[in-house]
Amino acid sequence: MLNIEELNNKFSASQPAKVLEYFLKEYKGEIALSSSLGVEDQALTHMICAIDKTTRLFTLDTGRLFPETYELIETTNKKYNISIEVYFPDYQKVQQMIKEKGINLFYKSIENRKECCGIRKVEPLKRAMAGLKVWICGLRKDQSVTRFYSRMVELDENYGIIKLNPLINWTEDQVWEYIHAHDVPYNLLHDKGFKSIGCQPCTRAIQPGEEPRAGRWWWEQAGQKECGIHEKN
Repeated sequence: MLNIEELNNKFSASQPAKVLEYFLKEYKGEIALSSSLGVEDQALTHMICAIDKTTRLFTLDTGRLFPETYELIETTNKKYNISIEVYFPDYQKVQQMIKEKGINLFYKSIENRKECCGIRKVEPLKRAMAGLKVWICGLRKDQSVTRFYSRMVELDENYGIIKLNPLINWTEDQVWEYIHAHDVPYNLLHDKGFKSIGCQPCTRAIQPGEEPRAGRWWWEQAGQKECGIHEKN
């Protein structure tokens, strides 16, 4: 039987590449990186491709992404000679939601915003993860208050799957040091003050002194800034 505590004790102080080597071998064919194309996920993509390029990498196209994000998908595929899988929301659900609540419903209430995230991100993620046992994520403790208590290895009760966070103990500076040292492609919006990049209508550049995810759903309180993918029960 899987023991999450034992895995954390074994890998909590390990470097990301070592953690990935173990899980990519032990769960080959049943493990994937869900990439938001953020700088953390780009670092993980580089590490994974150096270990096992046959590993699945997928991303979610909500239909409201920045042009720079689409360009990064193309650039990343070319650099590593891979093909990142792209999952889309159910168009009928999107059409019905917009018909009932408007194209920019997410500004009107938290409930509307979470409904939009649920249709555009959560449901496609569930389809993408069908058959997986391990879900690789780019979470870090210092990204936000909602992620501070995340661990290297978790059992995600929402999806019934192992959630692996190889970069959980890294700082933002460590991520960028890795990006520059290995010439990893990244979203050019990062150079314009965007720390965390999601959908275009729900993302802005942050101001000096703001926490990294302050630019996501900036009209909401910090304690509820998750799309539903990483929310804990």
